[in-house]
Amino acid sequence: MHDHWLADRTRLIEVSGIRKVFDLAAKLTDPVNLSIGMPDFDVPAPIKTAAHAAIDRGCNGYTITQGIPELRAKIQTDLRQRYPHPERELIITSGTSGGLVLALLATVNPGDEVIVFDPYFVMYPHYVTLAGGKTVLVNTYPDFRIDVNKVREALTAKTKAIIVNSPANPTGVVHGRDCLRDLALLAREKDILLISDEVYRVFCYDEEFSSPAEFQEDVLVVDGFSKAYGMTGWRLGFCHGPRRLIDEMIKLQQGTFVCAPSMVQHAGIVALDTNVSQHVTDYRRKRDRLVEGLQDRYDFARPGGAFYLFPRAPWGTGSEFVARAIQNNLLIIPGGSFSSRDSHFRISYAASGATLERGLEILQRLARR
Repeated sequence: MHDHWLADRTRLIEVSGIRKVFDLAAKLTDPVNLSIGMPDFDVPAPIKTAAHAAIDRGCNGYTITQGIPELRAKIQTDLRQRYPHPERELIITSGTSGGLVLALLATVNPGDEVIVFDPYFVMYPHYVTLAGGKTVLVNTYPDFRIDVNKVREALTAKTKAIIVNSPANPTGVVHGRDCLRDLALLAREKDILLISDEVYRVFCYDEEFSSPAEFQEDVLVVDGFSKAYGMTGWRLGFCHGPRRLIDEMIKLQQGTFVCAPSMVQHAGIVALDTNVSQHVTDYRRKRDRLVEGLQDRYDFARPGGAFYLFPRAPWGTGSEFVARAIQNNLLIIPGGSFSSRDSHFRISYAASGATLERGLEILQRLARR
């Protein structure tokens, strides 16, 4: 293989720092793993049964690109109750990531700018790069709250889209209703697409979930089944937003992912009727335990959702602290994977209670250096 065969974009996209931690992890025996951003509960039994049944029924071929009618109708019913937008159209995607990729490919021209809040989900800048765009970071340290005035200042004639994520990965912050309203209204005023990544929607612990789509009809919402139902490897997501945009995303999906996995779409119908509130309650308790166990020794914004905590390293850089943690058999992710700063680290509390206690003990010890 010759290097000159490779496209420039391959050099602009790095292997995720999270993968590097996984590689280090492979060398450890019985590590305390607080690194993985996926639920530690299994897919609920009725959803598994529905997938098996779909396979046995022969639902194994391609589906129509935008998704099977039964699943789309079920999601649409819910959307009509929540959003009074007659033009809000829906596409079923191959995971939430698949939806984000399609959205950016459908909207970003080479050189267009996309605003992303720092810290950010590790892949946002790479998706923007893939579409030929340029990521413009808006800083949210130290409390990870969005200052809409800073967003306004970051806008240029080339700004095409803004990506917001609430509840957020890696910080666990839930953006308030007023903040999301102001962001939605700014996007409308400037005629910029607001993309709202809502994959952690069910994991809101202290307040009701709010979507910026409540405040204007042109917000594109990206959502999925991975986090709420433990279906991370099943690759089932969906997007809803302005019909004109969704139509183009359907066209692009046809030529790339083709469709979301067929048997998983059938299982998705059952997933929507599955109550996961017990898991949400369980994760709220884990959040409380972690906050209580670390608040005296670490500096962090109390997370209101998702299953992450993003503390400042008590000494050294985020990377140095994480390297020491790994030497002590604890897997966490350096903040530099999610940020232009290397000052923090991410803990995922999607883990068993016993793992969490072991992790707390190591973190309390490491804080004292």
